[in-house]
Amino acid sequence: MSEAHLFVIGILLAWMAGIRVYLTVFGLGLAGALGWLDLPPALQVTQSWWVLGTSGALALAEFFADKIPGVDSVWDLLQTLARVPAGAFLAAATLSPDGQLGGGALAASAGIALTSHVLKSGSRALLNTSPEPVSNWGASAAEDTVVLGGLALAFSHPWIALAVVVGGTLLLALLVWWTWRMLWRGFRSLWRGGSPSPATGPAARPRG
Repeated sequence: MSEAHLFVIGILLAWMAGIRVYLTVFGLGLAGALGWLDLPPALQVTQSWWVLGTSGALALAEFFADKIPGVDSVWDLLQTLARVPAGAFLAAATLSPDGQLGGGALAASAGIALTSHVLKSGSRALLNTSPEPVSNWGASAAEDTVVLGGLALAFSHPWIALAVVVGGTLLLALLVWWTWRMLWRGFRSLWRGGSPSPATGPAARPRG
């Protein structure tokens, strides 16, 4: 596999870790343990049964926590401490032929993982403004599907996977920005409409 392909796969792993870090680690390690992938030396630790068991259990816990409105946002906040460092490690380890992780690769990969994590968290916070839980369930199921499909596509057709990720990330970023902007305008209009004006406020008194 060429260095360009490894670079693309590293970006994809960091991006997916920002959304579902435990599922990404579990899927990667399972593929290596079953011989489907020949993992780089620094990533072979994910093949151990201890890592597989831990990441699998946490992925199952995340599967349910992510589908409960309100709980998903708290979970996302807590998982910032796991998703960003894990995404940085996965991407940097992909680019390391000898197991040595470069500082520049770690920093860049952390930025990618943080970007996808912020977009995921922001979109779920928006969904939590709606009282019905169906949108949360649909979004969570879509994220599960994206990560599982992304893992498969990353190693079979990495450039296609990268194009899908970049396009999807840009669209989601625009959607989140536009929705937050509309909500902020709505809140500001309500606040201005409910505040008394100087001419009609309780301090105003008729002259006579």
